[in-house]
Amino acid sequence: MTTELPDDQKPDIIEDEVEASRAPLLSHLTELRNRLIWCMAALGVATIACFFIAKPIYNLLVEPLLNEAVLGRGKTDFELIYTAPLEVFFVQLKLALFGGLFLAFPVIAWQLYGFVAPGLYKNERYAFLPFLIAAPILFTIGAVFVYYAMLPLIARFALSFEQLGGEGIAAIVPQIKVSEYLSLVMALMIAFGLSFQLPVILSLLGKVGIIGAETLRKGRKYALVGILAASAFFTPPDMISQIMLTVPVYGLYEASIWIVAMFERKAQEEEASEA
Repeated sequence: MTTELPDDQKPDIIEDEVEASRAPLLSHLTELRNRLIWCMAALGVATIACFFIAKPIYNLLVEPLLNEAVLGRGKTDFELIYTAPLEVFFVQLKLALFGGLFLAFPVIAWQLYGFVAPGLYKNERYAFLPFLIAAPILFTIGAVFVYYAMLPLIARFALSFEQLGGEGIAAIVPQIKVSEYLSLVMALMIAFGLSFQLPVILSLLGKVGIIGAETLRKGRKYALVGILAASAFFTPPDMISQIMLTVPVYGLYEASIWIVAMFERKAQEEEASEA
């Protein structure tokens, strides 16, 4: 037997329910604000630290171009140019922000994990942590691959258009701007770093059951076409550079199939043991 409350008491109950739901919402927003403050503080400190060493970092990034221009062509020097009064300053600022974001990523990722972890089960927390660790490692591998493999090829390709002047022949001299070179290097490192996240994304989708290993096996040819299209977009227009991006990314795709299949076998074993 149920008793219905009087009409004059119903608004009070509704108001209490609204207040009860508002309290956890405010606490979540407060926690989100605090974690965002920590993320911005870490990014600011890392950016300031990288700004003081931005010039040595830039000189390090220029080294593949310098080696190809000087050592590969029998020259004694090579120069980059800037055409705006504050161009070099903004280049160093951009480089400091890029380096600061990379250095602050562990703090940002940990704050993100700390915010979503209370809503996860204990086994889900343990499953999420390896992906959080693997993401910056794979991004670093992609950036290192760009520095040691891609930049020398790009420098060789860019300087191949140089032409010595002579009688009836106009000289073609490379005058590369500091901002354009840095933009190219950053674009390549971001492109390769994000491309190397393919195992993390596919493995995470396989872990939660959105995608399966058999689906990935059937989609090999589509994945290869997509990787080739991305390689043609992000790399210089030469076959060697495109192959150098396609081969490792497709290898990571095959590794993702193996990882997803391993997750599926483990899940089947757990279901069998519970049954």
